Amino acid sequence: MESIFTLLHVVMVIINCSRTNGIFCSLQGEAVYPQLSKDGDIIVGGIFPFHKSWEITNVLDFRTFQFSQSLIFAIEEINNSSSLLPGVSLGYKIYDTCSSMAMGVRMVMTLINGNENSTLNEQCTKPAQVLAIIGETHSSISMAIAKIICPYSTCECLSDKRKYPSFLRTIPSDYYQSRALAEMVKQFGWTWVGAIRRDDDYGNSGMAAFTKTAEQLGVCLEYSLPFFTNYSPEKVLRIIQQIKSSTSRVIVAFVTYWDLEILLDVFYEHNITGYQWVGTESWISDSTVARLDKHKILQGAIGLTIPNTTVTGLKDFILDINLMQSAGRAIFTELWETLFKCKYTILNGSEDTTVCTGQEKLSEMESEFTDMSLMPIYSNVYKAVYTLKLVLQLWYMQLPLIQKNVVFLEHLKKVRFKSKEGEEVYFDKNGDPAAKYEIINWQTVEDHYEFFTVGLYDSSFPAHNQLSIEMVPVSVCSESCPPGTRKAVQKGKPICCFDCIPCAEGEISNMTGSIKCEHCYQEFWSNQHRNECMKKETEFLSFEETMGILLTTVSAIGAFMTIIIAIIFFRHKNTPIVKANNSELSFLLLFSLALCFLCSLTFIGRPSEWSCVLRHTAFGITFVLCISCVLGKTIVVLMAFRATLPGSNVMKWFGPPQQRLSVLTFTLIQVLICLLWLTTSPPFPFKNLKHYKEKIILECQLGSAVGFWAVLGYIGLLALLCFVLAFLARKLPDKFNEAKFITFSMLIFCAVWITFIPAYVSSPGKFTVAVEIFAILASSFGLLFCIFLPKCYVIILKPEMNTKKQIMGKVPVK
Repeated sequence: MESIFTLLHVVMVIINCSRTNGIFCSLQGEAVYPQLSKDGDIIVGGIFPFHKSWEITNVLDFRTFQFSQSLIFAIEEINNSSSLLPGVSLGYKIYDTCSSMAMGVRMVMTLINGNENSTLNEQCTKPAQVLAIIGETHSSISMAIAKIICPYSTCECLSDKRKYPSFLRTIPSDYYQSRALAEMVKQFGWTWVGAIRRDDDYGNSGMAAFTKTAEQLGVCLEYSLPFFTNYSPEKVLRIIQQIKSSTSRVIVAFVTYWDLEILLDVFYEHNITGYQWVGTESWISDSTVARLDKHKILQGAIGLTIPNTTVTGLKDFILDINLMQSAGRAIFTELWETLFKCKYTILNGSEDTTVCTGQEKLSEMESEFTDMSLMPIYSNVYKAVYTLKLVLQLWYMQLPLIQKNVVFLEHLKKVRFKSKEGEEVYFDKNGDPAAKYEIINWQTVEDHYEFFTVGLYDSSFPAHNQLSIEMVPVSVCSESCPPGTRKAVQKGKPICCFDCIPCAEGEISNMTGSIKCEHCYQEFWSNQHRNECMKKETEFLSFEETMGILLTTVSAIGAFMTIIIAIIFFRHKNTPIVKANNSELSFLLLFSLALCFLCSLTFIGRPSEWSCVLRHTAFGITFVLCISCVLGKTIVVLMAFRATLPGSNVMKWFGPPQQRLSVLTFTLIQVLICLLWLTTSPPFPFKNLKHYKEKIILECQLGSAVGFWAVLGYIGLLALLCFVLAFLARKLPDKFNEAKFITFSMLIFCAVWITFIPAYVSSPGKFTVAVEIFAILASSFGLLFCIFLPKCYVIILKPEMNTKKQIMGKVPVK
């Protein structure tokens, strides 16, 4: 954009370049002094066109004056803060270029050398007087300046880092604006358009980028006419005649608000109305242009503008005339005279001129100066100053002068921060920020224009999502139903009138204006917006989740404790307490308990064919082996008591061979049950789609329920038999009567599995598996603790009780 950008030059680097290229100062004539200035440890330069022409210097440009005040506001805010740049004061020197390329170059040379009273052809060997230059508001002038100091403007050409290595800007390049305009024109269906461009680097470069993108999108230009404010009437007339003779009804205007001041009058004079105008951010959001369009030439105009941004405190600062008075008396006087159309000094023959009293009230007037509609543009100057501040704050004050001159620009290019309004500021490899625009439409409200935001453009988004335009339907009874809803005709009203009913769970509509919702496939479910079917989440007890980790840890602890107890028994296998409790069955029981703990791990993880088969069969066989060992130990206790009675020879009927055979027989019966189950209808992995609507439960289907309950029933039968026998033997006279411990263990075992049945049936999803694992672990720990811990206690802590007399209970009680 021509009038609303920020130019940031890193002079420390550029001066060295200038010397090698042999650039000489050329500040001929009288001394040049800044319009606004303030001393400081570090000086920031500014060049702005306070006047539209160097020939006409009696009309101050309020907009540019506000740009300069944005720069001063940012510097004063930094200086008045004790945390932003402590110990360093920023100053400024701001010059007027009068919209002249020659004046712009001269002001920059003055800033570089600080020699307002320079002599002729003095070589530029003085150290730079300013850290950076912020300005100019014309692309062409910026390019001329760039030739001298290597340069903020919107011209795409200034992104060429080979030509302009130190040029950075806080406003997007026109490259993105041109592409966005072309995409917007295409989206509206305007494929035959005309164009007017400002005849300078800004307009020509911007229109070239627009034309290239438009051709790629299938949009044709009937004409592309150059225009400049100093064109002769004859040249302007030829432009008007070409527009009138054209057939396209859309005009893309790559011009500035200064150009429109002339074009609006010319268009009205030749009665050219009824065109659809497409504008750039240089004029589309300018309320001054809207006020100038008294004949509604631009009615319905649409275009791009910088997103609305407000810098806290900036408006009050700009409108505080007393505060600005201290910044520069001459420019302040000119501002006051221009605002109130009065004069402080009355010249001879000017009796009709109003005298300025200094008491005029700014709050009682409306003017271009009090209009803050361009606040988003002023914020770019503000951001430029804060960009410099950040580099100074984080780096500049910590390095010696030599290093500053070499790498300051590189640090500046890497700046990335958020303003106090939350806007992110950074530069890409070309020194450009991310391009973000709002799309606004001029709509007539009563007798004036109002700007309505109808879309957005963001170059940081994927290409297909960068442009978003809200199309408002006209003259409809009901707006089209969005995706995720369906039409429902309103009772008693025409078919054009309908309500939009959200789709039910499991149903979607992915088109605008759907008359019905479609069901998702079996393994899919509708998302929150009901406009897309998403694959259902699968649920199973995994090793990665908290519950799986906890159960795995407990299983491992149980197996480890079983191994430790087995080691203790093995090391003390010749002691009376181990021998008295049938060491062979004890070791076999410990082995089976270790398997019981480990078989619980087969229930964790994603169900598969082998895991479903393994988990139930391993559980059934290992638990029968365990209960068979306990049952054998119980029978041994009963037989041993009978063997101590006079004339009894019962132990010969249940010696070690018979004990092994009983354990083997009981276990083989369970093996046969499992084989029959696996042969007829084995367990298999199954996707449960009914328990939850929005997710799939991965579980092991039992196959034959009879087989599963037969396995559990057989375990329960053996446990019940063991419990009954142990209960009958609980009062036998041995001091360490193992039947008591077996009774307690079987009581825990039966209680756990009786509780398991209703919990297993009622638990949902993965909690069904967790309940089964809990039952396995609880019953295994019950057997381990009740049968073996008392013996370990005696072996380790009470070795004096590990004698035959103590075991037989023949030691008298004291």
